[in-house]
Amino acid sequence: MAEEQSRKRLKHSHGEVEQATASIDRISELPESILCHILSYLRTNNSVRTSILSRRWRYLWAYVPNLFFHSENQEIVNSVMLLRRVQTINIFRLFHEIECSDYQLQTWVTFATLRNVQKIDLRFLSEEDALPRCLFTCKTLVSMRLRSCGVIPVRRGAVCLPHLTKLHLIYVHFEADESLIHLISGCPVLAELSIQLSHGTVYRNISSPTIKRLMLNFRSHGNGGRSDRLEINTPALEYLKISDSFSEHNKCGMLNSLVQADINLVTDHNIPDYVLYSRSLLEFIDRFCNVKRLKLVLSSCRKIVDSVVYASNASFRNLTKLELTADGRFLSKFLEKADNLEILIFSEFCGEIEEWKEPEQVPKCLLSHLKIVKLVNVKGKKHEFGYIEYLLWNAKVLERMEISYPGSLASKEKIHLLHEISVFRRRSSACQVAFAQAA
Repeated sequence: MAEEQSRKRLKHSHGEVEQATASIDRISELPESILCHILSYLRTNNSVRTSILSRRWRYLWAYVPNLFFHSENQEIVNSVMLLRRVQTINIFRLFHEIECSDYQLQTWVTFATLRNVQKIDLRFLSEEDALPRCLFTCKTLVSMRLRSCGVIPVRRGAVCLPHLTKLHLIYVHFEADESLIHLISGCPVLAELSIQLSHGTVYRNISSPTIKRLMLNFRSHGNGGRSDRLEINTPALEYLKISDSFSEHNKCGMLNSLVQADINLVTDHNIPDYVLYSRSLLEFIDRFCNVKRLKLVLSSCRKIVDSVVYASNASFRNLTKLELTADGRFLSKFLEKADNLEILIFSEFCGEIEEWKEPEQVPKCLLSHLKIVKLVNVKGKKHEFGYIEYLLWNAKVLERMEISYPGSLASKEKIHLLHEISVFRRRSSACQVAFAQAA
């Protein structure tokens, strides 16, 4: 019996090997260009390993247009570069997080630039590692991502990237405040810019007539200086995402083309001049008056909220979707200013208000446009019941209201919350109210 089972297992194993071999043979029959395209999705060391499959595969890896290295041994990287049989590189990705000389890193990057690389993605052990100057004058680059590597040059004219359309900078080092200005000015067709920093320059000026997508993440981790000035001048901008916890003064040019904005501003309570900061914040928010979709997170203290709420005169006539995390008083103001609002997602941040203050007149969006309302982390406070009841009674075309409550809410409080809301009158006969525990 044991011998019979052993023969069956051996036969099954042989069958799997034959099936795998047949699959490889079928793939091997594909044209060389397709095989190289398949290999281009693999890390280079895995691509090289396919050379043992058969004679057909022995040198295919050497014709793959992409190079992906991830902390490989220096000798391996050098050997691959020497044995390549194509003179162009489409994508060059180098993640090297082990000790390596500046000369070696520069040699590898120079190798790519000399072979007309189109997309380059670099991540080194330290942001102080040097980058070759030829990287910033590569005529063929269309996309560049630098992560924790290199120093952005400060000299005017040191950057000339005529075809670069996408630039991502993650924890890079700038020689001076002017480095960013000169870098952007050297990219005449730049369409997408992403910058992520935890500390660095005092003045960040982002000025470009071509940028359509801009993502900025300036988050303080207590390990460096603070930025006290952010200036944006990008008239062609269509999408803006900002997460900023240490810019004291924000200035923004006209954003008439902006369609979507995702803004998270975390206020430092140690800001010395609240009046100046409040004025800067007010003008900054007013620049988003043309957007269709807005996500706004304002983690602000009460003093700044007061200044912004009652001073703003902006009208958000194009706004159809609003995701708002802020003091509850912002909710009333936005309803008054967004005539065409269709979707509202609201999460109260401060929770310092004691009563809901209704708008003086029923906002136009409630009378004709608002269809979906999502209220996040409702705890059953008096003022929360106030704006829930107000929305249900005044939203004429409301189709659905989703109310989520925190998991920490006691059973008695949960029952009270559900009971109170369930008896509120609804102006829209089509409106459904759903309850769920917050994720």
